[in-house]
Amino acid sequence: MLKSAERKISIIFILLAIGYLILSYQLSPYPFVPVDSDFVPKVLGFLLIALSIILFFNSNPKEQEEKKSNISRQDLWILLFVTALIILYISLLEIIGFVIVSMLFIFSCSWMLGYKNFKVNAIVSLLFPVTLFYIFNYLLQINLPSGILPF
Repeated sequence: MLKSAERKISIIFILLAIGYLILSYQLSPYPFVPVDSDFVPKVLGFLLIALSIILFFNSNPKEQEEKKSNISRQDLWILLFVTALIILYISLLEIIGFVIVSMLFIFSCSWMLGYKNFKVNAIVSLLFPVTLFYIFNYLLQINLPSGILPF
């Protein structure tokens, strides 16, 4: 039953999602906000469970044996670079702020993963964090870290 790696990973993700959901149900409610603090974590937890179930039933052990592939050295370096970017993003989010750190993360990650159109990459990496910041801070009234920016 658990012969393929996808099935083992899906079980691990289901267990992580259950633990995550248990913790998200323990978040304290806020009386004066339209969207409570536990809404997004609960949605993400249930989404992770749903996607893990899909992964469990979509994995085919026979295909897995045929598809054993080797990761190239270049792909490994790209994976390590993106992992380092994620750690740097998490570390600098509170200090520098959501908009600036997200903009730098999206731009550098897209560039590293092979998207070389500078203008489109710069526009997307600027508009996406600014739009998310506006939606969360002003429409949902969920404060994202502003960091060094004055708003």
